[in-house]
Amino acid sequence: MSDAEHFATVMVEAFMAAVDGGLDLVPVVSDSTSTAKISPFVKRFPERLVNVGIAEQSLVGVAAGLALGGKVAATCNAAPFLISRANEQIKVDVCYNQANVKMFGLNAGASYGPLASTHHSIDDISVMRGFGNVQIFAPADPLECRQIADYALHHVGPVYIRLDGKPLPALHADDYQFVPGQVDVLRRGADLSIVALGSVVHEAVAAADLLAEQGIEAQVLNLSSIRPLNRAALLEALSGKGGVVTVEEHNINGGVGSVVAEVMAEAGLGMALIRLGIADGEYAAAGGREETRALHGIDAAGIAAAAVRLR
Repeated sequence: MSDAEHFATVMVEAFMAAVDGGLDLVPVVSDSTSTAKISPFVKRFPERLVNVGIAEQSLVGVAAGLALGGKVAATCNAAPFLISRANEQIKVDVCYNQANVKMFGLNAGASYGPLASTHHSIDDISVMRGFGNVQIFAPADPLECRQIADYALHHVGPVYIRLDGKPLPALHADDYQFVPGQVDVLRRGADLSIVALGSVVHEAVAAADLLAEQGIEAQVLNLSSIRPLNRAALLEALSGKGGVVTVEEHNINGGVGSVVAEVMAEAGLGMALIRLGIADGEYAAAGGREETRALHGIDAAGIAAAAVRLR
């Protein structure tokens, strides 16, 4: 696997490998063949792709029907349209029926940049957390993306996978093994913890480098598994540090910041917590990725500055 890969490309590679391995997989798109980078799959398995057109409610309904008929269905479209337009179908058709549907939310967060709030997906984790029986993952690099996709396709039951829309480099060594529910410790540090989700894990690692230059040792946790989650392991990892900074390209409500706050509060873990993300009541700014992250304080410099405030 190359250093930087597009998550949709990795997803499609997982699809082809699954079919080659005997899985009765049917991807479903909503005129989103380009977004899903599904062309290599279609060339090999043209009879397996279902394109419902620009009709996201039908996308999810058809996928649920395929799953209830014995297929493994995978929806592949932009996260904002999957979450917002097909919300009821996800809740009723997929989750309530425990249908074996794998929902890939492509170009999540502010991946679409200048296209602004209509195309930004900054509430998908919070929405999915409200549906009680869907597993939720957000990979941080291509290797983890492939392993999560492989797991999801063979797991029986609803799964949502949040995928960033830009090519991302490797964070993990080649021997990394994703385990659902695990707390992935990317960097050890005794002074404080930075807990991040998805593509901004890269910003968290860069922030830890900046902090090390100031003599501050930050632990970096990649919370790629939101549900299931080993909460005891998360609590243990956070304990004994000087505070916690959470960071996500998502609203601060309902995402990784809320997960960490809930775990700390329920355990009575009394330490300072700073939640970084899209602030309460705001939308992600329209613009390039670097400028948008800097504005919202979720780039490496913003994370490091927040960490310093905990000292």
